[in-house]
Amino acid sequence: MKTNPDRRAFLALTASTLAGCSGLIGPPEASPIYVMRPELPAVAAQKVTWSLALVRPNAPGALDTDRIAILQPGGVMDYYAKAQYADALPSLVETALLEAFERSAALPGVGRTAEGIHSDYHLYTDIKNFEARYNVADGVPDAVVTLAVRLVTSRGRISTGITTITKTVAASSNTIPAATTALGAALAGAAGEIVRWALAFPAPPTPPAPT
Repeated sequence: MKTNPDRRAFLALTASTLAGCSGLIGPPEASPIYVMRPELPAVAAQKVTWSLALVRPNAPGALDTDRIAILQPGGVMDYYAKAQYADALPSLVETALLEAFERSAALPGVGRTAEGIHSDYHLYTDIKNFEARYNVADGVPDAVVTLAVRLVTSRGRISTGITTITKTVAASSNTIPAATTALGAALAGAAGEIVRWALAFPAPPTPPAPT
């Protein structure tokens, strides 16, 4: 059977195109996953009688991701190429806060609101900063973590207190592992201060009995 010359040209062009795009076909290249293991402090605190539920932290779109954010000179937000956290940042922050409260051993009960636990207080967290910040291009970055938290009564939703904690830790070198380690240290410091701050509050007032 004879092949139409135009068809032969089309097949040759198609094969050439596919060969040239072979690097774009198939599953995307996996990015290295950097596990952040903040060394959470053991906060010494008097035991309290109230329980706590953590609301999943809120983050702006640029930080509500598993990508590792960097802030370049001039305030330009970017991300390390081909690098990611093991989970989305709000989940990592929530886990660090939960573990910090658990390590204090001061609460009769602590957990996530998603678990449906009974609690006296809810802790709301806003992630304001969580990036490797470069003051000089290609220099050694500082890890900057800023968390704003509110302690709200579970009954009546009364705001009891609010605070903002910022921690800055210098990375040991201009590498992704060093920056991730510094971010973990900054998160650990912020979590420790939040625990100390929250545990200073008394139990919420008991509502009057119905008459």
